[in-house]
Amino acid sequence: MSKLIAIVGRPNVGKSTLFNRLTHTRAAIVDGTAGTTRDRQYGKVDWCGQEFSIIDTGGWVVNSDDIFEEEINKQVHIAIEEADVILFVVDATTGVTDLDDHVAAILRRSKKPVIPVANKTDDGDARFNVSEFYSLGLGDPVDVSAVNGSGTGDLLDLVVKDMPQKDEDDSDIEEHIPRFAIVGRPNAGKSSIINAFIGEDRHIVTDIAGTTRDSIYHRYNKFGFDFYLVDTAGIRKKQKVDEGIEYYSVIRSIRAIENSDVCILLIDATRGIEAQDANIFSLIQRNKKGLVVCVNKWDIAEDKSVEGQKRMETAIRARFAPFTDFPIIFASALTKQRIFKVIETAADVYKRRHQVIPTSQLNTYMLDVIQQTPPPANKGKYVKIKYVTMLKDSPVPTFIFFCNLPQWVKEPYRRFLENKIREHWDFSGTPIQIFMREK
Repeated sequence: MSKLIAIVGRPNVGKSTLFNRLTHTRAAIVDGTAGTTRDRQYGKVDWCGQEFSIIDTGGWVVNSDDIFEEEINKQVHIAIEEADVILFVVDATTGVTDLDDHVAAILRRSKKPVIPVANKTDDGDARFNVSEFYSLGLGDPVDVSAVNGSGTGDLLDLVVKDMPQKDEDDSDIEEHIPRFAIVGRPNAGKSSIINAFIGEDRHIVTDIAGTTRDSIYHRYNKFGFDFYLVDTAGIRKKQKVDEGIEYYSVIRSIRAIENSDVCILLIDATRGIEAQDANIFSLIQRNKKGLVVCVNKWDIAEDKSVEGQKRMETAIRARFAPFTDFPIIFASALTKQRIFKVIETAADVYKRRHQVIPTSQLNTYMLDVIQQTPPPANKGKYVKIKYVTMLKDSPVPTFIFFCNLPQWVKEPYRRFLENKIREHWDFSGTPIQIFMREK
């Protein structure tokens, strides 16, 4: 099961800079103004062969210091519950502050591994202040500079060492059985649709639950189907929907998405597509999972006509472009309209993720396509694609094209090849990977 690392700390200590350094991205906006991070950033880190997720928690600058402190506390409490390892970032140039002490007190009461990270040690004599952070009672502080990267290798070594290696509950989960996750923003109807799937007429073989932060697997085996429904503890919690809970739902979605094969993304028909729908869609894409979009509450939609359905479908595909090859089901968890169709479609997407096209068929069709539309010449050099094959036993459909100059095949031509593959073979709902290799 994928591991999650949370970066916590008061504003302007360099959390976003550290996030960007560890993920090798510039996803998090970095600015000297405290409270710049309002949206939470999520990324992947690969270190010593271990891949794990990392989330950058944000603070808010608001009118009152008391409210400000309360918002940070929410972030810390959520991070404590969800994360496997917590990076507590402090500022070596200022030393220990009252707010650092307050956050540290909460972290000490948790049973999670916490690594104090003294950032900005490259600034003047700041490295001499690092010993102050022993007073937080959280163990040895690691001195780093997120700006230039010094010390981050040692930090990642500690993260990997402190990370739980295996969840005991995972041993009960059979690997060959598909995992479907229900994801979506708050109030989209996740609880209702789960109840519609596994409700009164229960045929569940097992409910395999991990800790509160982990996903819960319901074994669903009726009507000829056999799969795990990946639920999360947060889905069933009744809490007020506020900024903290929005963040909570995103972390829960990350957990569910990473532990699934196919994601059923719920969109509220009464509210249309919103920013958080697009955020969750991007998480699904980034993790290369199968996708079924379910427009829930269709029974109470304003325009239920065929034209209204087409308009909604067009709007969804436009918002999620360039990936548009996925099924959309208009359903209602309340009336159980097309609920069975949602399961059936998710099962079809799973099958398509694992289909293998015979090499002979692939070459017969694709080499003809390539001959008619070859890759564009680059600086007078012509790319000749000679052979194509599909990897077996890959979690994502993966095609390898062998050619003389793989470095000259650019993204637009890769997309062209992907579109031609999709036109000829049905890969609806699943991403495709295309690699060029030298022959």
